[in-house]
Amino acid sequence: MVTETSNDIRDFHEQLKAILPRLRIYALSLTRDRDAADDLVHDTVIKALTGRHSFQPGTNLAAWLFRIQRNEFISGLRRQRPTVPVDTAIAESLSHPAHQDSGLVMREFVSAFAKLAPTQREALLLAVLEGLPYEVIAQHTGVSVGTVKSRISRARDTLERLLLEGEVKPRPTSGPDTAAVVDADEAHHERRP
Repeated sequence: MVTETSNDIRDFHEQLKAILPRLRIYALSLTRDRDAADDLVHDTVIKALTGRHSFQPGTNLAAWLFRIQRNEFISGLRRQRPTVPVDTAIAESLSHPAHQDSGLVMREFVSAFAKLAPTQREALLLAVLEGLPYEVIAQHTGVSVGTVKSRISRARDTLERLLLEGEVKPRPTSGPDTAAVVDADEAHHERRP
């Protein structure tokens, strides 16, 4: 173990005092602020004095001090780096929900909606999307209010079955008698007690 003599300590202090003006200039070039530069020089001197046992006499003291100062400056920047506390509300506002599910659900709905009878689709669209009362829909389509209610109810039931179970007995969707068959079927269900 190498012990320092009082001459070594005095020599170290004298060299450190001689380099102080250069340390201040370097600190000003790094910080661009007088008070911050003074603080940086102070921190550098404190580190140098506490770690002088790691300095090897005969080597370049100025280079050693400038390295300490540069490292202190970088450490200070890291300590001052702005941080944002991540709490649940912020994290949730920055994340986006998955969009795949909504696309799949919409495709399934469109597919099921296309399987409805045309009269049921029309009644459901007018009631749900347009928000029209049953009486207005009945006047528009030329059927009774009870038929409109039946068409909407059956359309909702069919959509629910299609979306939950994926199947429903096929309905005629085209041909000359399609509307008559569906209307007759609905009229028959409307009369049931």
